[in-house]
Amino acid sequence: MAHITIYSTGYCPYCIRAKALLDSKEVAYEEIRIDLQPLLKREMMARSGRQSVPQIFIDDLHVGGCDDLFALERQARLDPLLGQ
Repeated sequence: MAHITIYSTGYCPYCIRAKALLDSKEVAYEEIRIDLQPLLKREMMARSGRQSVPQIFIDDLHVGGCDDLFALERQARLDPLLGQ
């Protein structure tokens, strides 16, 4: 099973959409709320090279944001990454 990490905030609609897609896949993920832990925003930026949320990682692969996650789903490439 893949280890999924999502950097998010509690008020970001794109974060909510991305988590809903992952929830629909019934996969567990680690959510790092940078609005509650602002020092971890630097970690997110260092890992992803981006400032916006969500930033999603599957194992060590930086998937990108919400649109990137949904693009993988449309291309039928998300399930293999998730180990499904």
